[in-house]
Amino acid sequence: MQPEAYDFWLLDLDGTIVDTEWAYTREVFDAVGEQLGYAFSDREARALWHGLLGSRDAYLEELGFEPVEFWETFHAVEDPQERAEATYLHEDAAFVADLDVPVGVVTHSQPFLADPVMANLDIADWFDTVVTCSSELGWKPDPTPLQVAMDDLGVDPQSARGVMAGDADTDVGAAWNAGLDAIHVERHGACERGKCVLGDYRVADFSELFSRSASD
Repeated sequence: MQPEAYDFWLLDLDGTIVDTEWAYTREVFDAVGEQLGYAFSDREARALWHGLLGSRDAYLEELGFEPVEFWETFHAVEDPQERAEATYLHEDAAFVADLDVPVGVVTHSQPFLADPVMANLDIADWFDTVVTCSSELGWKPDPTPLQVAMDDLGVDPQSARGVMAGDADTDVGAAWNAGLDAIHVERHGACERGKCVLGDYRVADFSELFSRSASD
């Protein structure tokens, strides 16, 4: 597969295009844990940060937390500029800048966090639309946020071939629910996730996807 095989692209942001230094993630969970009276293990912090175990809210409930309280504490602790400075671009995602088709981001990251990250990395102009999931709009795998992005891009999956790329099983589910192809970028490994996520394409990074198609 080559990038130009699709008439439009939708992509997740965190974990797919960008990622955050572990030291920052650990620091945030230490601060949240201090306020909530709980010591998060490295595995718990990684699972919640990257959504490795499926629904974050369901996992929080397993750990004994009320999700709304947790996320209020979490967002109060995070400093948008510090997060932006601790976030880096995945080198294999640089191809997005060269896409000559409509491109959108559909992310669970809220604007007060996502906007500074994209500005700091100078990638905001890569995208023709950025849609933030919410309780009102829906969370992936709900296809509604993807449909909003497609409306913003002026594309129709019934007449144009589109793809959604992301690092989570919810990205794959959202893609299929919206009638799009799905690329799963497995940046953590099935062992850490506890399951194998299958999409129309499954790769460790985007360069593997394109080099594979070039050798076919």
